[in-house]
Amino acid sequence: MPNVHSPSGSEGHSRRRRRGARVSTSLSEINVVPLVDVMLVMLIVFMVAAPMMQRGLDVNLPEARRADAISAERLFVTVPLSFREDRLLQVDEDTVVFDSLHERIAVEMEARNERNVFLRGDAGIRYDELMQVMDKLKEGGVEEVGLVVDFPSDTP
Repeated sequence: MPNVHSPSGSEGHSRRRRRGARVSTSLSEINVVPLVDVMLVMLIVFMVAAPMMQRGLDVNLPEARRADAISAERLFVTVPLSFREDRLLQVDEDTVVFDSLHERIAVEMEARNERNVFLRGDAGIRYDELMQVMDKLKEGGVEEVGLVVDFPSDTP
């Protein structure tokens, strides 16, 4: 409730003083109008800035109404570190000579719908050795070669 303060002194002073009676309000009320104004300005700034912050590539992805389930497991080809000396690979659980890899893969790919292979290589294998194996896989009819890696461990 506002408090009305009467002018100090006697009432005999001019009317001018009486009109100037002061009304004071309690300071416990918070004026939220400036807060709302600031919040609306910030909202507009973020609405304008948000589309500019998005980064990435524009990609037109295909739509699929039906998806076929994977009918068979993927084929794993492993290149051990000893590949440099003996030229032996491992296709799933079988050991295969490098020179006959494309024939073995061609036989494996005939029975499969997906012509994908996962390639595992030892950390000591050179890049050109992996490329030679990938070329043989492509000769055998493989369409996609996926490289298998391990995630780094959290312990030092």
